[in-house]
Amino acid sequence: MKAAVLGGGQWGTTFAQVLCDAGTPVVLWCRRSEQAAQIDSTHTSPHYLPGVTLPASLRATADLAEALADADLVALAVPAQSLRANLTDWRRLLPGDAVLVSLIKGIELGTGDRMSQVIAAETGAGRDRIAVISGPNLALEIAAREYCATVVACADEAVAVRLQQACYTGYFRAYTNPDVIGCELGGAVKNVIALAVGIAVGMGFGDNTRATLITRGLAEIARLGAALGADQHTFAGLAGLGDLVASCSSPLARNRSFGEKLGRGVPLDEVLATTTQTVEGVKSSHSVRLLARTHGVEMPITEVIAGVMHDGLGVADAALLLASRSAKPERYGV
Repeated sequence: MKAAVLGGGQWGTTFAQVLCDAGTPVVLWCRRSEQAAQIDSTHTSPHYLPGVTLPASLRATADLAEALADADLVALAVPAQSLRANLTDWRRLLPGDAVLVSLIKGIELGTGDRMSQVIAAETGAGRDRIAVISGPNLALEIAAREYCATVVACADEAVAVRLQQACYTGYFRAYTNPDVIGCELGGAVKNVIALAVGIAVGMGFGDNTRATLITRGLAEIARLGAALGADQHTFAGLAGLGDLVASCSSPLARNRSFGEKLGRGVPLDEVLATTTQTVEGVKSSHSVRLLARTHGVEMPITEVIAGVMHDGLGVADAALLLASRSAKPERYGV
């Protein structure tokens, strides 16, 4: 397979490295020509991946047509809220038979669409040509070639296997799964839960609080997944619990780090102003809350985090709201 990765940010560049290491020819499209030139000439991207030497075989360009020429696989690594507009601009150049792969963990504002739904709507591609990669994939660790695993989800098993082979390396182990809905929900909603964990850590709460938020957050993800037709087993795997634990535990995780600043008392506007990379959970919290309300799913952590991010709710009041929840039995998915 020949691949194109559209988006030269941290995760897009890292995934391009993975493809190269797996022996898949790849061209990385960068929005800025100077970034593409730097990757081509020095094999580095110091802004996004400081200290990392990229494969000499990785080519980069700011010319979209050049990146997409003869591509069998097109990986999309742009912010969730800009995907639809980008696809509108790109679709005339997208190869008609290429597999379209979402590397994006977010839910679209306004529509509540998952990224695979946005891809389908804007390109006309069928379910057999749309895939999702999701899991505990902290880019800086993968760029350093530390061992990890991920999930390759597609409704067509043969396509999933082809993609699995295209990105399978000694340090990046890919598992296939037909549950696109579950993998996307796990990746998107865990960002919201990671914001909550970050806030708790920033406020000085310890491991008991973090474990509570992770486990109750997983229950929220599973409830929404059940309402949307996901396979519940997905949430016990890499794209569910695995991604959730990594994002809620690591200081490398953007959503957790964002939440920590809020928990330490930094105003939301100030945190937003000083954040240079996309933190998907900030905007997706509103979209996930809307999905939950539309489908009658109770998601108290999501409700509170969306309130903090979009309704002016203070973090102290958010903590109080969660702490004052009524007592009830614990059951799976409740």
